[in-house]
Amino acid sequence: MADSIKKIVIIGAGFTGLTAGLELVKMGINVTILEKDSDVGGLAGSFSVGGKQKLEKFYHHWFTNDEHIMALIHELGLENKIRINETSTGMYFANRFYKLSAPADLLMFSPIPFLARIRVGIGVLAVRLIKNWKKLEKKSASSWLKSVFGEKAYQVMWEPLLKGKFGRYSDDVSAVWFWNKLKLRGGSRNQKGKEALAYFEGGFGALADFIAAEITRLGGKINLGSEVTSIQKSESSGFQISYSSDQIISSDTILFTTPIPIVTHLGKSLFKADYLASLQQIKYIGNVCLVLILDRSLSETYWLNVNDPDFPFVGVIEHTNFENREAYAGNHIVYLSKYLPADEPLYTMTDDQFLNFSVPFIQRMFPTFSTEWIRQYFVWRSPYSQPLVTKGYSEIIPDLKTPVEGVYLSTMAQIYPEDRGTNYAVREGKKIAGLIKSELSC
Repeated sequence: MADSIKKIVIIGAGFTGLTAGLELVKMGINVTILEKDSDVGGLAGSFSVGGKQKLEKFYHHWFTNDEHIMALIHELGLENKIRINETSTGMYFANRFYKLSAPADLLMFSPIPFLARIRVGIGVLAVRLIKNWKKLEKKSASSWLKSVFGEKAYQVMWEPLLKGKFGRYSDDVSAVWFWNKLKLRGGSRNQKGKEALAYFEGGFGALADFIAAEITRLGGKINLGSEVTSIQKSESSGFQISYSSDQIISSDTILFTTPIPIVTHLGKSLFKADYLASLQQIKYIGNVCLVLILDRSLSETYWLNVNDPDFPFVGVIEHTNFENREAYAGNHIVYLSKYLPADEPLYTMTDDQFLNFSVPFIQRMFPTFSTEWIRQYFVWRSPYSQPLVTKGYSEIIPDLKTPVEGVYLSTMAQIYPEDRGTNYAVREGKKIAGLIKSELSC
């Protein structure tokens, strides 16, 4: 079977590429993964802040019902490294903090009338019972949320998050995207009804490193710092892939796991214009994430939704209210996340400019905050952080098989109706590996 394809090159070492690579190398296939960054993990990539473990560039956790990532961890024999912790969730609205960690907290949420709170609680339960998501696909998230939760609750609880996440595209977002978010979050609770989330000892980067090491042990190759620059069909058969300026590798098969805009850029010599145009229907927004390494805590809340339309960040996530700060040399870790298209001025600010822009907003929320608390800070950017899940999104999702024989596509834009994330990246990695296996068997 493996003789039918002598070599597979996977472009991208995020969790989809790593999972697919692991599955394929187990079949005895010659696997090479090309990754432009200096480490594996993709959007779950990590960096060092000192201490026992690395830290994700963009905040990450798992829900307790994330079955695909948990199954992979068990397959690797690493289940003893899964940690499940209760978390504290809150909301910042009208210059006040509100706790929203358990269903009972909703009854105390005074910004909306009491009967509206009851409606929200019933609505959340009803949303979790929805199975036929296709009925929601042609509805906008805004209109659907109003119909389920009412106008007042929408204005206070959901509209700021929708606009904070998608900005000028918020009216185009499908109800399916928001349905899935509510379903997942509501399903990750412990026996006491409190939200519980999962993490990996050593961080997500440690898990990505474990997968990469297993691929290498089984004979696969992972080339880091290897940005693909062009792909050409070989005169005989297969493909010639150029990377890192002057390196060339030949391959019978290619698997793209990168964002769609990178696929369209690299695929200009492979794909016809109509296929490229179909791919370009999928749009993305980017993310700028400010990571503060502090000498003290901002609050007791892990995940703080910011429902203030004048505040530039959709969330303030204090990671060390979830993972023990001793893992980071006693530092307190805070993420401030801003979703926006990569063509907006905030995205192009220097790191210093972005910090200086952010400080007044942090001080407005936390009046005692001082820049003297900051031991270090980092600013991470991704131009393709979130595909725009628009109304009728299923109609524009590309197939896993491209029109070019031997070229496959498995990206976060094809994770639907679920949203991107490492759990579904693992699922999709196994799915594409299974498809390639079935093609080899024909």
